[in-house]
Amino acid sequence: MEESLEDSLLDDGDGVGELTAQTVLQEIENAWMNERFAPEILPHQSDLVDCMLQQIAHMEENIKRLDKNDLRTLVHRMELDRIKYIISSYLRARLEKIERFTIHILSEETNRSPEEAYLTPGELRFAKEYLANLETFFKTVALQHMPSNFQRFEANKFTIKPNLQAHVFLRANQRVTGIVLPGMLNEEIDFEEGSQHIIQYSAVANLVKSGVVQLI
Repeated sequence: MEESLEDSLLDDGDGVGELTAQTVLQEIENAWMNERFAPEILPHQSDLVDCMLQQIAHMEENIKRLDKNDLRTLVHRMELDRIKYIISSYLRARLEKIERFTIHILSEETNRSPEEAYLTPGELRFAKEYLANLETFFKTVALQHMPSNFQRFEANKFTIKPNLQAHVFLRANQRVTGIVLPGMLNEEIDFEEGSQHIIQYSAVANLVKSGVVQLI
């Protein structure tokens, strides 16, 4: 292949902040693991996804130029399938959370600026359409058959919130001090770089989002 996954470069168009495709892939894998194991939806990583999709298209073009009997074709095809699985699994995990916590997520999203948004424009549109369909379903199936004073769809009564007290397994990417353990004593602990811990998600939510710790 003329250009391998490791050697390809993804840049922002002006030569600044150049990243290797392998670095982008690692970031996508980290985001995928975090999204799978975090109880709440995390800030979207659409820039990384878009970069990786562009790289996939580029690699597929290169594969077409290889002999079908070339062993490299099989190896690169398997790697591409793995990358596609990671991206689709990442996006699917986010959609599953949007469907489960629709009302809560939309409520939280209204309090964020566009720069701080957790959802992509497409995800936000999906969430709003899903909620509208949910409201229509309840009105058609149940609410219209109830007394008039019970026929109003009150979204807050249908809100399901993620369990931020759920325990997660993580690895510290760097040394962190003064992490407060939820509880009566408010005990503090430190993480050493590379150490692994089981802890309530609420205690490390911001560390997950900032990349200081990695869910595993």
